[in-house]
Amino acid sequence: MDREPALDLWSHPQLLAALTGQDWGAVFRTYRKLTGLSQTKIGERVGLAQSDLSDIERGRRRVTSSEVQARIVAGLGAPERQGTMGPYTPAPVAGLHFLGPGPDEDLLARVTSVVDSDSRVDAPTLDWLDRLLAEHRRAEDVIGSRPLVDVMRQQLRTVVDLYGSARGPLADRVVRLASEHAQFLAWMAQDQDQTAAALTWYDRSHEWALEAGDANMAATTLNMKGHLAWSKGRATRCVRLAEASRWSAPGTSLGVQGMATQMAARGHALNGAADDAHRLLDEAQEIMLRASEHPEDEPPWMYFYSTGWFTLQRGMATLHLRGWRTAVDQLMVGLSGMPDQYRRDKTWFRACLAHALAGAGEAAQALSVATAIVPDAAAVGRPHSWNELHTAAAVLLRRGAGEGHQLIAALREFD
Repeated sequence: MDREPALDLWSHPQLLAALTGQDWGAVFRTYRKLTGLSQTKIGERVGLAQSDLSDIERGRRRVTSSEVQARIVAGLGAPERQGTMGPYTPAPVAGLHFLGPGPDEDLLARVTSVVDSDSRVDAPTLDWLDRLLAEHRRAEDVIGSRPLVDVMRQQLRTVVDLYGSARGPLADRVVRLASEHAQFLAWMAQDQDQTAAALTWYDRSHEWALEAGDANMAATTLNMKGHLAWSKGRATRCVRLAEASRWSAPGTSLGVQGMATQMAARGHALNGAADDAHRLLDEAQEIMLRASEHPEDEPPWMYFYSTGWFTLQRGMATLHLRGWRTAVDQLMVGLSGMPDQYRRDKTWFRACLAHALAGAGEAAQALSVATAIVPDAAAVGRPHSWNELHTAAAVLLRRGAGEGHQLIAALREFD
């Protein structure tokens, strides 16, 4: 019987040495020996077919792609990598390090202290920055996060520099606006699988939200931390953070409450707790329907919500619970009403649909859905949609479907 990894698994010297030296074949061999998991089971965790994993263990295939390396590290629960490229290095024991889109030295100094500035701040300037942030949020839906990171870091510098000259209500607005920028930067870091940077920005956003008295953003940052935990397969942490979002910030909007409720449901689904998942999804749907009656009461970052979006969340939860055909129906219904402007999210949910179709035994349809989105997954869906397509391929191969090999071939064209 397969054994789950022990909590101190990565303290094993042989496994840690293999990881540090990027000997991925040795990582897999040692991991299997320590856990008793099969190549197929490990392949499911890291989004690789059993045949590919076997080739890596035997030295017939090298793992040179930084995305595949990151997928292995995340799937096996290894210590975080430092940086997005180059060899693996263990996480530091002490000291604060920011990865990828985290704050550089200058920006860190600005966001952690009052900056003397002669910049004048007035309501029209803040109105303009609000509109600019809204436009960048919508642009990110289409072009993905990578092209916007530097722009948003500079925009946050501008906002922070206004703080020194802001007084009274304008000071509160500046802090609130800074909190929204930090939350958006956190989301973009999360989208790029930069966990440490995402957590750093969520913490900063949460602190500023509390300072500004913005209960909606304070709750949202906790909920998004739950989303980050969910994306890493940490179901219990996802549930706890989502529940914390619900009780720790009284006075939040119905939409923010509903978002946290559905996030807790997804965490329960990831844990296989079907009754809790369905109960909370029903509760979340009722809350969100009430919220939709007064959209003017919702914060600006809730712009994406629709009943179709909620159907897609149900589809993801059902996918976790292996209700393959129901998940297919829910995902198809949700996708049918999703505007093309949500290119990144639409790619993700189509990848989930391919996974559900593969699980339902609809190999030809799974391949058709998957191959149609490979270009978008490569362009704006790395690593999440990209990894989900690898998972779909692994499911197809486990079921003996030749379409799994065809999907892997299609993905390799964009590696």
